[in-house]
Order: sequence, then C-alpha cells, then structure tokens
Amino acid sequence: MTPTREELLRGLDAPAGSWLDDALAEAAAAHDDDNVAASPWELRFAAAGRHCGQEHADAVRTLLLQEAGAGLATLTRLYQRGTAAERRAVLLALPHRVTGPGALPLVEDALRTNDTRLVAAAVGPYAAAHLDPHAWRHAVLKCLFTGVPVDAVDGLERRAHGDTELARMLADFAAERTAAGRPVPADLHRALTLTGEES
Repeated sequence: MTPTREELLRGLDAPAGSWLDDALAEAAAAHDDDNVAASPWELRFAAAGRHCGQEHADAVRTLLLQEAGAGLATLTRLYQRGTAAERRAVLLALPHRVTGPGALPLVEDALRTNDTRLVAAAVGPYAAAHLDPHAWRHAVLKCLFTGVPVDAVDGLERRAHGDTELARMLADFAAERTAAGRPVPADLHRALTLTGEES
C-alpha cells in the first residue's frame, strides 16, 4: 500500500519534511498519466534517499510516482536510467501504477540480475498477476539461486500448488546442488512441499 504524506512525515525531521512537501507539489503539478519527457520532479525521485534517508526512500519514491500519475513510459524511463535503489522503487510501485502486463519487461530485466534487492522486488504482486507459468517458475528458481527468501514471491502458495513442472524443476535443482557438493537451500524444500510433490 502506498504510504500517505502524513505517515511519511511522522518519520522525517523538519528539513526532510519540507523537502518532501516541495517534491510532492512538483509531482502533482506535473501530473500526467504518461509523461513523454523527463520532468523536474524526477530529479526529486532520484534524490529521495539523500534528503529523506535510505530507510524512507522507497516510500517517498512510491508516493512521488502516485502524485505524478506516472504511467508506463515514465516508469520505464525511470527504471532504465535509475540506480538499483530507484529501479527497486519502480518495481515496488508497479502493482499500483500499471494494470496490464505492459511492465513485464522491467520485471524480466530485474530477474536477469543477481541483485537480491531487485530480484525480491521483482517477484511481488505485479509478477504474481502477470508472469506466465514458465517465467514465474524461473523466478522462483532465481530466488533460490540468489538467496532471496521464497517468502518474497507473492502468491507462492497459490501458484505452486499442484504445479508438477515446478516440482520437477526444484527436484532437478536440488539434485544438481547435491551432485556438486553444495548445500540445498532450505527454502527449496518448502517450495517443493507447497507443490504437493514433496516425497
């Protein structure tokens, strides 16, 4: 859920709160469902961590995207040009900003990285709603491979249930790890159990 301005302000000091008010005003003034060129508020998006603290950066950026009415073109631009932290914020905002599968290229790009922050953000509610079964199964394996807890996978229990192909892929992955003398992640057994195929 997108935080409210009031919720954010409770955790910010006076200078950060003033900066946030100015940033939200800029975003609201530029409100456009699909900006085709960079707007001044996007500089605020990039600077959120510096002015409001890294612990609040995701929430600030999500609220800015809401106030700006950021559409797919804007989200894509911010993702492509952004740092890992900015990309994470875009991924976290997708369920609130994009209704169809148009942002899947951003999710797929994040899943090609080994940045655990991006992988965890990429397997949220938007991926659960829009990734096809093949891509979703590989996203689960990506979490296991990179050490992202499978609890980060939104809808895991629902989508894994009865998925015999996921069960096969998990069993193969476990066998490969064992053959290589490497430990099998505990989360793998949990995911396998959710498929109903754990022996």
